Amino acid sequence: MSILTVENLSHSYGEKTILYNACFRLLKGEHVGLVGKNGIGKSTLLRILTGELIHDDGNIEWFPHVKVGFLQQHIDLQEGITIEGYLQSAFSNLYAIEYEMLKIAEEMAEAVEVEKLLVRYGELQTILENSNFYQIHTEIEEVAIGLGLFEIGLEKDVSKLSGGQRTKLLLGKLLLEKADVLLLDEPTNYLDTAHIEWLQSYLKLYEKAYIIISHDEVFLNNITNVIYHLEERKVKRYVGDYEKFLQSYQLQRKQLQSAYAKQQREIAQLETFIQKNKIRKAKQAKSREKVLEKMQRVEKVNNVPRSRFAFTVYNEPVSRILQAEKLRVGYSEPLFPDLNLQVKKGEKIAVVGHNGIGKTTMLKTLLGQIKPLSGSIFVGERVNPAYFAQEEFASEITPLEKVWTERPDMTKKEVRQALAKCGLKEEHVLKPIRLLSGGEQTKVRLCELIVTKSNVLILDEPTNHLDVETKMALQEALQQYKGTVLIVSHEPSFYESWITKVWNIEDWNAEQYE
Repeated sequence: MSILTVENLSHSYGEKTILYNACFRLLKGEHVGLVGKNGIGKSTLLRILTGELIHDDGNIEWFPHVKVGFLQQHIDLQEGITIEGYLQSAFSNLYAIEYEMLKIAEEMAEAVEVEKLLVRYGELQTILENSNFYQIHTEIEEVAIGLGLFEIGLEKDVSKLSGGQRTKLLLGKLLLEKADVLLLDEPTNYLDTAHIEWLQSYLKLYEKAYIIISHDEVFLNNITNVIYHLEERKVKRYVGDYEKFLQSYQLQRKQLQSAYAKQQREIAQLETFIQKNKIRKAKQAKSREKVLEKMQRVEKVNNVPRSRFAFTVYNEPVSRILQAEKLRVGYSEPLFPDLNLQVKKGEKIAVVGHNGIGKTTMLKTLLGQIKPLSGSIFVGERVNPAYFAQEEFASEITPLEKVWTERPDMTKKEVRQALAKCGLKEEHVLKPIRLLSGGEQTKVRLCELIVTKSNVLILDEPTNHLDVETKMALQEALQQYKGTVLIVSHEPSFYESWITKVWNIEDWNAEQYE
């Protein structure tokens, strides 16, 4: 049964056409991965399906009474509500039934005729039992543990949560609501490996339908049985997991390229014959012209320019990049035992540990952005770090202005070329950064990193929002980089092949690095 039918959907954003006569359907219980290049319009499509964005043309028809759950990023969380209280609001309809039952019980205590009240009380009791109302606490605890909310503290006020913690909370509530269709835009951002594995297991067993945007290939492959591929303003449906989609897609591209090349040769032969024989064999030439006119043209396969990242070492540093002694990291209280750390030239270190443990705080402390509670940090001579922060405010300035601010000595042409190498088209360069997609914004920040005169890269979740091909290009660039790298990433498959060391914060103690 089709629970969503989309016909001839068209939508433009300014002069850019995102969708044109796109058609697809969603069947009951299907687990769909929505894939496509950065900036192609995947998030826009989800917002159109929810009604948050009004499309220009076409028809979107949901099956009657289908409940759609959408992970919204911009919800004001009211002060005074705990994490547990917010998660409980997923069951507000059931709590309302419980409240009605309590009121009926009060009425029965004073009523003479209780038969009707008993009937109603029994009906409500059945609804609660069929809805597993008395297992709500267990369900909430399971989701809270799975997403890492339990370790934050269920009694914590939601207004005090960080951006990543807020996203976890909103995702948790959405999962508990058990909508008929889930629409999730990059749900693994801000989740560490253990939480991604839990979410993966949860979604595999989810009995209802969902459409998920994700650039995590392993995650996507494990949770999907259908792929929607958004390309050339159309949505094409592939049955099977992500690996099967890739195989089918690559085969189709080869076949199209072959068919296009064959047809171009045929067209060239026909045109040559027509030109040579317009007079001597006019009838045959006319016949060839008709063949050309009626020929159904095979479209040329467009090869989207791939990002080409290249990080260079500016001003070779000394062999000892950084050394920390008895370093106490934290704010009012230390996050972990005193640290004794050393980073040598050329080392590539992955910093791992569950979300909230203090990975970002530690990086900022080593950079000098946060003052340590105690201890010392020695930075070697000629060490010039470049920092990619996990979160950055999307500004009104353009990519051209942002990169040029970092390197005013570069010409406008050089800045444009640098942005183009990072996969940004001409249309992106002069657009306010806040109007770019998440992946495009990340490319701008990576370009800024590339042009920075540095010899140490400190990267905090650089793969968030990047599509698969861009991620591969970044992986290759970091593998070939001759400098020093400290990276925080929730994707082991991204860094395992090129790092030289792992700092697992969960295993740390003061003696380990002495």
